[in-house]
Amino acid sequence: MRIDKATLRRKRQDRSGRVLVTGGTGFLGSHLAVALLRAGFPVTILARRAKRLGARERVDRLADWFGLEDEARLRLAVAEGDILDAGWAARAAAGGGEGLEGVDEIVHCASSTSFAERKRAEIEAANINGLESVLDYAARAGCAFFHHVSTAYVAGRRTGTCPEEWVEAGPFTNVYEETKARGEVLARDVCRAAGIRLNVYRPTIVYGDSRTGRTLRFNALYYPVKAAVFFRDIYLADIRERGGLKAAELGIRLTEQGRLVMPIRIETAPAGGINLVPVDHCVAAFMALFEDGLDGDIYHIANPKGTRIEDLVAFGTRHFGFEGIETCGPEAFKIRPKTVLETLYDSYLEVYRPYMQDGRSFDAAHAAPILERRGLVCPAFDYEIFSRCMDYAVEMNWGSKL
Repeated sequence: MRIDKATLRRKRQDRSGRVLVTGGTGFLGSHLAVALLRAGFPVTILARRAKRLGARERVDRLADWFGLEDEARLRLAVAEGDILDAGWAARAAAGGGEGLEGVDEIVHCASSTSFAERKRAEIEAANINGLESVLDYAARAGCAFFHHVSTAYVAGRRTGTCPEEWVEAGPFTNVYEETKARGEVLARDVCRAAGIRLNVYRPTIVYGDSRTGRTLRFNALYYPVKAAVFFRDIYLADIRERGGLKAAELGIRLTEQGRLVMPIRIETAPAGGINLVPVDHCVAAFMALFEDGLDGDIYHIANPKGTRIEDLVAFGTRHFGFEGIETCGPEAFKIRPKTVLETLYDSYLEVYRPYMQDGRSFDAAHAAPILERRGLVCPAFDYEIFSRCMDYAVEMNWGSKL
């Protein structure tokens, strides 16, 4: 190893080493960068120009969204660069970028989260080639610790209990899972050869802040709910403004109490659900593992209790004032095939279905002792948290007002 544990611990304590964060303008990466800044670490965010905004302006806008304190902003540097640029690592290691001097540790969050096979080349470029570039920089610059943010779903199609172990091969559900698993092994092999400590963090599905509902991303948990609300608004307008002929064709109607009935069956697995972790717990868990996991390891950041789709349906029905959505097993569709409305709604769920019917558990033998010492427990996803998150989503028009 390039640095012994005692020296690493000292540098952590006096905050003398700089942390480089890639993906720091993304959802989880921005939260981690802000948490590190608020903990007193000097942080450099690597960012690209985008949509006529320079890297610094993009980061400053995020800092404003977080309400980042002036004192913390003094420790924030922004390096403009692109990990997909083949020459970036060599230039950065040679001192070719602001805020890249004295980088001791790297938190690598940059990745593509697309599941689409048609985007394989783009996803591999981000999740493999981009990672190779950052690892190349880490080796050239003499970094001491590499923190790789991955996903619990590198487990692929495995069932039962998924351990905190390396996944060398599939089968995988999609190209995202595959490239994240390959990326972990790549990081392991490069860091071993270069003498760099490595932590791998594997969160499950991360949603907004459980305390405030605020978020920068409205996918995964939010997307099926948004689709149901979208349908509600379309067919309410059809009934109230155009006589409801289209709604009637699909069996959609209003009750005497004014609640919209949308007859939609959602397929579920008997013991399955969705594993949800709020971003506030994910960040707190990361910081605990970052600070105490000095030997290098793999850590699951998961909810010990999954959320049943039946509960999500009940939450949505209660919060948004519609009825008729119900859950059932696959045998129900053999008896009565999907309706046009069900087929339409199902198209919105298709990409997320494996994660909504997930009966697996994610073992936390490595992470649990550290989190328990800090008193960190992932909150159960209840109606109050659902309401806070969805109220914020509606307030932000599902992200368009951010």
